[in-house]
Amino acid sequence: MDRLTPLTRTLTAASVALASMAAVSPDASAKPTKQPESEKKYYVIEDIPTPEGVVFEAAGFARLEGDRLAASTRRGEVYFVDNIFGPVEDFEFTRFAAGLDEPLTIVWKDDWLYAAEHTQVVRMHDENGDGVADVYDTFNNEWPTTDNYHEYNFMSPPDKDGNMWAVLCLTGSGSSPVYLRGWAVRITPEGELLPSVGGIRSPGGIGFDATGEVFYTDNQGLWNGTSSLKHLKLGSHAGNPTGNTWYKQAKEDLATKGVEDYLGPDPGWPEQDQTLTEDERQRNPRYLPPAVIFPHGKVGNSPTGIVYDNSEGKFGPFAGQMFVGEITHSQVQRVFLEEINGVQQGAVFHFVSGFRSGPVGVMMAEEGFIFTGETDRGWGSRGGSPFAFERIRWTGEVPFEVHEMRIEPDGFTLTFTKPADPETAGDVASYQMKSWTYWYQAAYGSPEINHADQTITSATVAEDGMSVRLVVEGIVKGDVHELKMEGVRSAESKDEGLWHPLGYYTVNEIPAE
Repeated sequence: MDRLTPLTRTLTAASVALASMAAVSPDASAKPTKQPESEKKYYVIEDIPTPEGVVFEAAGFARLEGDRLAASTRRGEVYFVDNIFGPVEDFEFTRFAAGLDEPLTIVWKDDWLYAAEHTQVVRMHDENGDGVADVYDTFNNEWPTTDNYHEYNFMSPPDKDGNMWAVLCLTGSGSSPVYLRGWAVRITPEGELLPSVGGIRSPGGIGFDATGEVFYTDNQGLWNGTSSLKHLKLGSHAGNPTGNTWYKQAKEDLATKGVEDYLGPDPGWPEQDQTLTEDERQRNPRYLPPAVIFPHGKVGNSPTGIVYDNSEGKFGPFAGQMFVGEITHSQVQRVFLEEINGVQQGAVFHFVSGFRSGPVGVMMAEEGFIFTGETDRGWGSRGGSPFAFERIRWTGEVPFEVHEMRIEPDGFTLTFTKPADPETAGDVASYQMKSWTYWYQAAYGSPEINHADQTITSATVAEDGMSVRLVVEGIVKGDVHELKMEGVRSAESKDEGLWHPLGYYTVNEIPAE
């Protein structure tokens, strides 16, 4: 394949002068976080002072060497941040680039910084070694855009094959007037774009699980009854039919580039404007239902950035699991995933709350920290501040919590972070489960429908107290199942209940006996 010819991009003289500023002083007047005291025993949200006079709406992060990261802001700037593992007062900020078009995600690779803008992926390099980008190249701009503000672009780091995945939001969140609006694409190491997955609506973030599978968050809206975490599998369909009009052109695009067709035929439009995801799976076999449903209002209203815990225990007991930002509720949620019958599914639990603004960018450092870039512009958030930059630090204290929630042919197995009290964990009265689903429909969002109560007939606790096997009657394929566990107590003290005694498991598949 021929590589795209880079188009050199030049900043205005004023932008270059601004970008040439050296280290910038933090603003010491930053407000404290409103994190609940009950959470601080285990995880502390630390407010990071940001450069004075800068609207630091960090949306994208990239890890650099040592104790340094790069942060891109919605205002089009990129800062290098040093001393990120020390006291927050010691963080140092240096502006690396400016003049970008809302770079919501960034990637650092081979001394080049790649930024996902509305119109392109641009890469930047410090040619003369003065710490400021002086080369701006277009790496790929094969998708057209309109003047609509909503045409966001979120891009992943390179996958196992070196490809960066990008999810292209619909225009105005509900139309696709130009090529590839509402699609996921891959950008090869050579800078070539490959249409990869149709059915995207309004992404809020993209990232990987611990095995390298790629996921993105999609927001409530047309054909999305509620927000969710979705699996991007090459050639699959994510559910929103608005961008299906581009299947023919996408297939021709692949053929022109010498790539074998993996997209298959245009899945067309759902037969009804209101149906269920299980019905759509029958109609369109390539449709992958949401891996994890985020019940609207209960878990959050607008999920964003995705990371997995690669700290191998330095961030606590959840190594390998995912963390997802939530802008509206100013929270970060935790996600456990498993694959059943070839389909991803799992559970979401609350994790930490009380951020000063709404997390959009989320970065995991293997040293045992999560960094969040926050904004309330455009969507609003509970945090109360227009923007913030914060760090989540584990205190070293392990909470009593559900570690995993795995489906069984006739129920679920829960594992715990610490031994459970066998008396309360073995009492079926300690648990309550109910389920519901959402319309898969052309209208915006959906109410909860098809409510049902499950019966937990037995609870068998392992000898070491680290797990319990629940036998459950009435599990419903296609529905989200809410499990309340308010009666379960720790073996250390019956005064200690679960840190978060509520989980939501999405049942796409039920394993065979």
